[in-house]
Amino acid sequence: MHPDYVSDLFSAFYPLAAASPVLARLDLAAEGLRWSHTPRVLAHPLPDGRCAVLERRVQDTSAGLAHFAAADGASWESLYGTWRRLGPDLVDALFTPFPPIRAGLRLATKLRGPAGPRLARSLALPVRRLGEEEFVGEGGRLLLAGNALHADLAPEAAGSGGFGWLMSMLGQSHGFPVPVGGAGALTAALVGRLRRRGEVLRCGERVTSVAVRGNTAVGVGTDGGETIGARRAVLADTSATTLYRDLVGEDSLPSRLLRDLERFQWDFATFKVDWALAGPVPWTAPGAVGAGTVHLADGVDGPTRFAAQIAMGRAPDEPFVLFGQMTTADPSRSRTGTESAWAYTHVPQHVTADAGPDNITGR
Repeated sequence: MHPDYVSDLFSAFYPLAAASPVLARLDLAAEGLRWSHTPRVLAHPLPDGRCAVLERRVQDTSAGLAHFAAADGASWESLYGTWRRLGPDLVDALFTPFPPIRAGLRLATKLRGPAGPRLARSLALPVRRLGEEEFVGEGGRLLLAGNALHADLAPEAAGSGGFGWLMSMLGQSHGFPVPVGGAGALTAALVGRLRRRGEVLRCGERVTSVAVRGNTAVGVGTDGGETIGARRAVLADTSATTLYRDLVGEDSLPSRLLRDLERFQWDFATFKVDWALAGPVPWTAPGAVGAGTVHLADGVDGPTRFAAQIAMGRAPDEPFVLFGQMTTADPSRSRTGTESAWAYTHVPQHVTADAGPDNITGR
């Protein structure tokens, strides 16, 4: 990493954090956390110079989409109207322990009548089909499909329409903000709050086991031989297979869960590059200038082809790329006139062939 540039190695933009009632209650601003926004939320440029742009104001987004097809501006505002009616309760449901009874009841009340099943059908659709039903032109379809791919959902995957709509509407209502100073500022604020409340944080110690007593996790063991008890719960940020087979241990698990683990499927692998750029990106599509997140793919067909190649185990020849302009999002990331940038795409977990001419083998 370049010493004069701040690079986020992992997550970077946080629309769900901005909308989260849980984070709001933590009052991380008191710990110094500040959010920064780009002039434009997201852009999807096309090779011919056209560009679908998710703007900060819904009126500006709809006006831009109307350039793709006259009716599409109103279609976007209709989708956003549904979000304004249901979004707060939907977000509450996402951040409530399962089952989300109160938020679920509020949603059920608002979805009584024929509108409820119609919306449920729309959100269960593949994002390609949802885009085709909602928009005449390509712009709105691009925004929905690109946002669905933030969850690694292919345009033809069931339910990808719902996630594409969710991420698009979060971007419209809350933007895609970034922590000022880098993603580590969010961690630092959480740690600061933890320590201010008298709690202890220990890093650099490997947990080797989860202690179980009476079918309840009661603590963890470390590679130093220490056992640390848990007052309420053990939270594990690791893969399901590592948690259950290596940390908890198969002897403490029901046979049905062990059988389910045999069906565990890893998601796409991720390949990411970070850049310290001496100047701004020279976009040929003006709409991409000022956007924090840029989706790079040739229409909706590009991500479809990309996802199909990964499903076949092939390294994609023209990958769908998510590109982040971090100095555009937060001027503190590098000096004026430069850009701290990154891009990531996906490859198969196990490469069987190369869809392009480079003979990529996965080694």
